[in-house]
Amino acid sequence: MGFSRKRGGKDGKPRYTAYYLDLKGQEKSAGTFSSKKEADRAWRDAESLVAQGRVGDPRRGRQTFERYVLDTWLPNHEIEATTRQSYTYTIHRHLIPEFGAMRMIDILPEHVRVWVAAMKKNGIRPPTIKYAKVLLSAIFTTALNDQVTYLHPCRGVKVPPAPRKPRTIITPEQFDELYQALPDADSRLLVEAAIETGLRWGELTELRVKDVAQRSRILTVSRAVVEVNPKFHPDGERFIVKEYPKDREFRRFKLTVQIMAKLEAHIEAEKLEPDDLLFVWRQESKDKPILRLAPDPLKLGLTEPNEKGRRYRHGSLSAYTAGKCRCEHCRAAFAIYRAGRRSSGKDSPREPRRRATDGHIPADWFRRQVWKPALKEADLGIDVRIHDMRHAHASWLLAGGADLQVVKERLGHASIATTEKYLHTLDDADETALDAFSKIRNRSVR
Repeated sequence: MGFSRKRGGKDGKPRYTAYYLDLKGQEKSAGTFSSKKEADRAWRDAESLVAQGRVGDPRRGRQTFERYVLDTWLPNHEIEATTRQSYTYTIHRHLIPEFGAMRMIDILPEHVRVWVAAMKKNGIRPPTIKYAKVLLSAIFTTALNDQVTYLHPCRGVKVPPAPRKPRTIITPEQFDELYQALPDADSRLLVEAAIETGLRWGELTELRVKDVAQRSRILTVSRAVVEVNPKFHPDGERFIVKEYPKDREFRRFKLTVQIMAKLEAHIEAEKLEPDDLLFVWRQESKDKPILRLAPDPLKLGLTEPNEKGRRYRHGSLSAYTAGKCRCEHCRAAFAIYRAGRRSSGKDSPREPRRRATDGHIPADWFRRQVWKPALKEADLGIDVRIHDMRHAHASWLLAGGADLQVVKERLGHASIATTEKYLHTLDDADETALDAFSKIRNRSVR
């Protein structure tokens, strides 16, 4: 049973504080008022809310959005490390600048609509807007369930449409050109394994010898590795091995004879043990060639005038430092000068940067150092990601007549509707339909 308690105010006038009991029987304040009548109404209203199951403390809704998200929602939300990293970046980049200083109870649908419109006006891509709005909605769903607020400001708010672009599937002929452009045998084997298995990058780079049954050619996918910023890693490292793949279900499927033979040869050549990674990142120190012969400044002409109007001869130290010229001749001259100082012991060369890894291949390193250069050399005319090898695997299987359910199980799709998207994705997939149309269209010509 609630009650009101009289106390003295700062101005000497009496004040009345309303109290009610929550579900645990603990005494809670419903506010302080200038009259007993108002205080009695407040504790009765509070008791009514308790009876309805709305037991949240009204003061929780008066905390700022930033405080609620960073102190309550994000630390206590059970999510994957990579998801936490993505959420954190999006929260600081898109949510807090707009809603951070606002109280939770003050954020209304109109504020969310203004925010969406502003992002669209600022040129933010529709998928990014959609992702940010989904995250904001998830935050307020939790706040609503926890009775921090009693209004969900994201409901009914629309975002710009984000149409799905049609998939461009690499053809077998294009893959052969890309395969030949890869720099070494290790990268070729990894990419061939990617298209032969359809594994995701985290599943592929976590494959170990014990996951491949060499007699039966059965591959078991039971783990995946993810790379995160060290501040999101429990031990401050970069790679986290999850004891389950993305769909949280193990899957087993058979490999072709030819890829199995290559994997066996790789295992034997590297003398790999059952727990060893099949594909290991190796950082090799590649020294840049040192120019032994300095360019002749007398034959190279003058630089463009600098801010003081002065010009210098190309291939000289003055052109690089004072003239701020970065042509190949000026850079070479400066490089030779620095190399000479280091060789005489006057400068201490810094240690080359080493990538923090436990043997897993960093995705961004592979993309920059291996994949992109190979794509440029192959000149396929299309932009292909390493993840597109998974799409090509599914498309090639279906184009070759594989059963839809079998392809679904090989890829680990949760729904067969996802697998169906790979039907008729090759460039020549419509040839049968066109032949049938032409047969009817040209029937009158005969």
